[in-house]
Amino acid sequence: MKVGVVTFPGSLDDRDAARAVRAAGGQAISLWHGDEDLQSVDAVILPGGFSYGDYLRCGAISRFAPVMTSIIERAKTGMPLLGICNGFQILCESHLLPGALTRNKDLHFLCTPQRIAIENTNTAWTSNFEGGQEIVIPLKNGEGSFQCDDKTLTQLESEGQIVARYVGKNPNGSRNLIAGISNAKGNIVGLMPHPEHAIDSLTGPTADGLAFFTSALSSMVK
Repeated sequence: MKVGVVTFPGSLDDRDAARAVRAAGGQAISLWHGDEDLQSVDAVILPGGFSYGDYLRCGAISRFAPVMTSIIERAKTGMPLLGICNGFQILCESHLLPGALTRNKDLHFLCTPQRIAIENTNTAWTSNFEGGQEIVIPLKNGEGSFQCDDKTLTQLESEGQIVARYVGKNPNGSRNLIAGISNAKGNIVGLMPHPEHAIDSLTGPTADGLAFFTSALSSMVK
């Protein structure tokens, strides 16, 4: 299975995401922000970083990159799409996911191993987890506080679109401890912590993040 990993100007974690895809048994395909051609990939990852220097708002300029035209079209028809950190911000700016990511509550950049609980295992990116499973993966962001209006929050909660929550202290002030959400179909997931940095115990705090990538590969063969 071919998984595209997009590189925007300022992307930092595209190589880590590609490594995670390969570790899961997939073929990682590099996609360039200025090219609409998705090279026949089966899924796409929008990696973390500071695309376009976070000018205007995080992800605001990336949303208009040529590659996003093709990604938005394919995602709306069911292609698995994962946005990690800055990728999550891009998904919200693209209106593929609701809400917005704002400055952390203490206005400080965070970089720490973070425990989260997987709440929705019916998405393309979480099917290999168990409901309620707690994992530890890195969290590193300055604008990772998920915010939305009350109506949207009620919908996310009632429709089971909360993919993951922070366990214990709320690290960045997200509403209802939200660490990740999905669209209604479950093919699009936005996640603030970084699973690509936790695919083996040698380079990460755990290997807990690998299941996000094996889940996507499994979803594509069903």
